[in-house]
Order: sequence, then structure tokens, then C-alpha cells
Amino acid sequence: MDDVTPTNGANGTNGSTGPQGSGQGDPPGTPGQAAGSSGGPAAGGRAGPAGEVPGGRALPKTGKSEQTRALILDTAMRLFRERGYDKTTMRAIAAEAGVSVGNAYYYFASKEFLIQGFYDSMTYDHAADARARMEGHKDFADRLEIALTSWIDCAAEYHGFASQFFRTAADPTSSLSPFSNESHPARATAVQLFHEVLSGSDIAPKLDAELAELLPEILWLYLMIVVLYWVFDQTPDTERTREFVRRSVPMSARVINLSRYRVFRPIVRDAKGLIQDFILPSIGRNAKP
Repeated sequence: MDDVTPTNGANGTNGSTGPQGSGQGDPPGTPGQAAGSSGGPAAGGRAGPAGEVPGGRALPKTGKSEQTRALILDTAMRLFRERGYDKTTMRAIAAEAGVSVGNAYYYFASKEFLIQGFYDSMTYDHAADARARMEGHKDFADRLEIALTSWIDCAAEYHGFASQFFRTAADPTSSLSPFSNESHPARATAVQLFHEVLSGSDIAPKLDAELAELLPEILWLYLMIVVLYWVFDQTPDTERTREFVRRSVPMSARVINLSRYRVFRPIVRDAKGLIQDFILPSIGRNAKP
């Protein structure tokens, strides 16, 4: 359990009362030291639309406050790797980052919201890496395998503690669930990437328009299967997960490619209806205000 409980709700706006002190919360952007290795926007608050910072309570208003938020997030991720998620408190993160506990809570209401910040940052980095790797590739199967392998590579350094917060993420009522409203910004970034995987491929012009509209979210669900396998994969360099991707992508690409033929249209329609009626409604569609 964390050392200090914030006075505002987890999704509150900038409060005037901090978790500690004399009634006035620490102002943003006043850390006890300069930003860490990431600096600037490298570690958080990059993927959401204007006015929205996934995984935190406060919207950074200046470059310095954005640095502070990035510093806190970078420090938390390092401590999670070194000590484990369960054994790292908000007080320890604040002390290591050189900021007050009130300042840490100003940007992140709890450890859960730090993980939301991590999701946002990780998804942004994955999308940028995958886009760079896909340049020049038109084959759909190649683009899909590149996107999935890119995620495994970008997440590699966090594999050691992933199972610790997966226990919370597996709870359907948790904000850490990839299907939650709170996870919407990171999920939207990932779905957009899979839209680009499809739209930049050789099969895009040949697909049924309605199916093509659903496919990016279906491919995101495919990524979630890969992530689940990766969390529990104890092989060196998560080689079994990589092999799972290598072997499952061609099969998935063949199924999607076959869907464009008229003889398979009834099956495609049935599958589309199943996804629309039972799978997509379970996914949080919007970020909470």
C-alpha cells in the first residue's frame, strides 16, 4: 500500500490541496533536480489529444512541468525493474526522482496511473518503431509480423516485472485493464497503427469495406493475445513468443486474404456480426473525463 493517499480523486483535475504540506499542493515543474535521461516528451503525455494526459491527473502546462512528469515516470519504471512493482511505493519514487511526494501525486494519482503513463509511452514508442520498420514493405503478412515483433522488442526491458502488474490488469474492473476506459488513449494509438499496417499493404484495396473497418481492432486483439503469451514466456529473449508470431502471422494473413472472395462472404458477415455484438462492446470506447 502506498505511503500517502492523494486528496483528490484518481481522475480529478489540478487540485489546490496536496497530499501533504500546509494546504497548498506543490506547484508543477518544481523538482529537486533536473529531468532524467528521457528529458522533454520522451516518456509521457505524448499520444493523447490536446488537453488530455493519459495516466496522470495534471496536464503539464510548461516544458519544465512536462520534464517533471517524464522524470517521475522514468524513475518509477526503473524502480519497478529493480525492486518490483509491489515493493515500490509512491514515496520511494518521489525520493528517488528528487521531487516532493505531493508533486509526484500531482502528476500521477497512484501507482496504477504510473502504469497508465507507461502504457501511453510504450504504445507511442512501439508505433513509431513499427512505422519506421514497415517502410518499403507492402506485403500484409510482412507488415503485420513487423508490427508484432516491434512490440516485443520495445517491451523487452520491462518483461521482468510485467507479470506483477498483469495480476491487476487482468481484473476487468481495474483501470489497468487494456479494455478499460482509462486505457483508451494507448489503445487508440495501437489501433491506429494496425489501421496503417492494413492500409499500407497490398491487400487493402481488395478487402470488403466493412471488414476493413473492423480489422484494425481485431488485429489489436491479436496483439493482446501475443502480449498475454509474452507475459508468461520464460524462454531466453522470449523466443517462444517470437516463434508464435512467426508461425501465426502467415495463417492470420491467409484467413484475411481469403475473406475477400465471394464464396467466403457469408462467413465474413457472421464473423463481423459476432465481433460487433460480443467483442467490441466490451472494450472501453472513450477516455474518462
